Amino acid sequence: MPTNDAEMVSVRYMVDNVEASIDFFTKHLGFTLRMSAAPAFADVARGQLRLLLSGPTSSAGRPMPDGATPGPGGWNRIHLIVADIDAEVERLRAAGLSFRNTIVTGPGGRQILLEDPSGNVVELFQPAGS
Repeated sequence: MPTNDAEMVSVRYMVDNVEASIDFFTKHLGFTLRMSAAPAFADVARGQLRLLLSGPTSSAGRPMPDGATPGPGGWNRIHLIVADIDAEVERLRAAGLSFRNTIVTGPGGRQILLEDPSGNVVELFQPAGS
């Protein structure tokens, strides 16, 4: 795993519960905990992907000038390649995790949208022909 943050791709997810998010990403999706300042913030990584988990008490969770408060659950997402999407879905469902949809097949492959504990989306994708 790269140790230089500049060599990594960083994505911020707003989350409701930092500890639950650490558990979700490390236990189910192969991320490694780099740093925890729970309940406000944590930094997890998988390969060159650095995922910044920001809770309601983090600086990223502060209200905007117009009063809007950043929150989880949008449609932007990280995209993780899997070798066998059917086996991954079965494994994750057996662990009690939730999906927004069923597996969708397109010209590039098959995908499904997994929800983290805060409702953020993680796309699992199996390329066509694999």
